[in-house]
Amino acid sequence: MNCCNKEIDSDQLARFAKAMGHPTRIEILCFLASLDSCYFGDIHNELTIAKATVSQHLKELKEAGLIQGEIETPKVKYCINKENWEKAHEFFNLFFEAKKEKPACCAS
Repeated sequence: MNCCNKEIDSDQLARFAKAMGHPTRIEILCFLASLDSCYFGDIHNELTIAKATVSQHLKELKEAGLIQGEIETPKVKYCINKENWEKAHEFFNLFFEAKKEKPACCAS
């Protein structure tokens, strides 16, 4: 399915948007974007929430494809999924640019 711009996969854009729809997930993404990679414990130490809650947020971000994890027994290392990060950046830009090009329908 295509959005208002034929270059956007609206299903994928919605997955990215849903995953980014929580302030804690935004904080996790900001933290990971500032590093090449880090371990679960580093993320947990950065946030002031329970480990189970951090795990759930990481799961949501991973399922959306925004991050990836690699098991290095006994730890898990996380990083930004660079390919999908770029795709999300492109899709959001195209989405917001499409509206700028059209006249406002509700202007007073």
